[in-house]
Amino acid sequence: MAIYHLSAKVISRSTGASALAAAAYRSGSRLHDQRLDRHHDFTNKAGVVHSEVMLPDGADEAWKDREGLWNDVEAAELRKDAQLSREIEFALPRELTKEQAIELARDFVQAEFVDRGMVADLNVHWDIGEDGQPRPHAHVMLTTREIEIAEDGTVGFGAKARDWNRTDLLTHWREAWANIANERLAELDIDARIDHRSLEAQGIDLEPQHKIGPAASRMAGEGLSSERLEEHHAIARSNGEKIIADPNIAIEAITRGQATFTTRDLAMFVHRNSEDKDQFDKVMSAVKNAPELVELGLDGKGQERFTSRSMIQTERRLELASTGLDAKRNHPVMDLQRERALDHAKQRGLDLSPEQRGALEHVTSPRGLSNVIGYAGTGKKRDAGRGKGGLGARRIPGPRCCALGHRG
Repeated sequence: MAIYHLSAKVISRSTGASALAAAAYRSGSRLHDQRLDRHHDFTNKAGVVHSEVMLPDGADEAWKDREGLWNDVEAAELRKDAQLSREIEFALPRELTKEQAIELARDFVQAEFVDRGMVADLNVHWDIGEDGQPRPHAHVMLTTREIEIAEDGTVGFGAKARDWNRTDLLTHWREAWANIANERLAELDIDARIDHRSLEAQGIDLEPQHKIGPAASRMAGEGLSSERLEEHHAIARSNGEKIIADPNIAIEAITRGQATFTTRDLAMFVHRNSEDKDQFDKVMSAVKNAPELVELGLDGKGQERFTSRSMIQTERRLELASTGLDAKRNHPVMDLQRERALDHAKQRGLDLSPEQRGALEHVTSPRGLSNVIGYAGTGKKRDAGRGKGGLGARRIPGPRCCALGHRG
C-alpha cells in the first residue's frame, strides 16, 4: 500500500550537526569536512539507489560535487548555532519500480525546490522493512541562502532566504507531493493514491501514530522501553479496539487509498493498528467478517482481492455518468481551431506524431466523453508537460479530455 509521509526539519549547529556528516550519511559516501578537519565515512551504508546534487539557474557548476557544496555552505555560516540546511523527507510509493520512484522524486524536487532557487542534494533510499517489503523514501538536503553573483562573476551564497521558512510553504509542499505522486500513479495505471490530509480531516476515526525510528526499534529489540515507544503501542491498541468495534473504519481507510486490496494489504494496515498478535487476529477477523467487505475473487497474480460495498456503488454511479456523457454530442472543437492550436504548438517545438494527432482529433470531437488509452510513457500526458513532444491533456484545446494510461 502506498503511504503518505512528508516531514521537514532543520540541520543546525546548535544540535552539534555538520552539513558534511549529514550529506555523507544520506548519500552513503565519504566526505571531508574542512571546518572540523575530519572525514565522515558512511560508504558501508546500504540501500542508497540514487544520489545527485540538483542545481538551480545561476548556481556554480562546481556545486555538483557534494563535498565542495556543503563545505561552501559551512564556510558561509559564521554563527555557532547556524542553520546549515533544511531537510525534506518523503515516502515513495512502493508500487513503483526503482526507476519510476527516482524519476518521480526528481520531478518533485525540481518543481518545488530547485525552481525556487535552492540547491538540492537528493538521495533515494530503498530500505527493506521488517515485513520484507520495500520502504522507499527520499532525503532532500536544501540550501537556505540565496545564490549571489558578484560583480566579477564569482558565484556564492548570499543572504538567508527567509521566504523559504514560511509555514504555508511547507503546507503547500505537503499537498504538492500528494498531487504529483497521485498524478504519476494514475498515469502508470496503478490503483493507489495518497492523501496529505490528517486522518481527522479525512473523516477516519483513528489516532495517528508516532514514527518509530531505528534507535527506538533497537531499544525494543533489546528489551528496553521509551516513553515514545510506549505511547506508540498505546495508540495502536486504541486503534485496534476501535476497528474491532466498527470494522468499517478499516475498510473505509484502506479504500481511500486504493479501490481494491489484498489480504496482504489488509494485514499491513492491521499490523500498524494493533498492539500484539492476539489483537491482530481479532482485528483481522472483525474486518474479514464485516458486511461492508466484498470479495472479488482472485486477480491476475492469483491474489484474493476485496473492496467495499460503497466503492462498488461509487463505480456504478461513475459508469452511469459515463454512459450519459458518451451519448451527448456537444461542444466540438472546429477543425480550424484545432489546426491553429497544432501550428502554435509546433512553433514551440511540440510536433505531434500521426497517432497523437489522431488522439487529439478523437478527444476534441463532439462526444461528451473521450478516452485516450495507451501504454505508459507513449506520450499521453506526462511527456507533453516536459516538452518531449507527447500529447497532453493540458495542451488539448477542447473542453473535455480524459487521458488514461495503461500498462497493457
